[in-house]
Amino acid sequence: MKYEKIYDISVLMGVEDIDYPGTTPYTRELTQKIERGDSSNLSRLIMSTHSGTHLDAPSHFISDGKHIDEYPVGFFILPARVLKIGDKSIIRSAELEKSKTAAGEALLFKTENSVTGRAISGRFSKDFVYLSEDAADLCISRKLGLVGIDYNTIEPLRAKSYPVHKKLLGKGILILESVNLVDVPSGQYTLLCLPLRMKAAEASPVRAILLK
Repeated sequence: MKYEKIYDISVLMGVEDIDYPGTTPYTRELTQKIERGDSSNLSRLIMSTHSGTHLDAPSHFISDGKHIDEYPVGFFILPARVLKIGDKSIIRSAELEKSKTAAGEALLFKTENSVTGRAISGRFSKDFVYLSEDAADLCISRKLGLVGIDYNTIEPLRAKSYPVHKKLLGKGILILESVNLVDVPSGQYTLLCLPLRMKAAEASPVRAILLK
């Protein structure tokens, strides 16, 4: 099958990825090098399951929530809508109400995080566009399958009780974080965001792409 456009919306690990304060940063170390006489190049990775572009499963915040490996692989291939957000500080329900969505599909928010390059800056900033609780409630009422945002967390750093995560994950809505939508126009797509197949993981890095 041929597609009109294929957008890679993943951040480049080791360059563009942003580490949430307190999480294990991504590093890659060559433990074997051909140039020093080894038979091959071989790397060791140290990272969090929330490094780079990643999916949060319900078990991230819900004690009896599903883990990444409990989903069939087809769950990570789904219709998606990219919505451009005009507000430069917060995603409010008023902007979401104008969008058309169907139950089970993904809704990805293109915000100033992508437009300004904040999404791929490689460093954490306290000033980023995030999802409000009332917008999360609207996503729940529309029975979305996944919600995505162009920063490494969907809610502000000061939200110590993580209400947005708990609202969405508590209703089985997966959260895709750290996508880069700078080149993606608003509209309808097919989203592929396949996680690593890890036993009982609460999250996983993904290679996320949009097909048009």
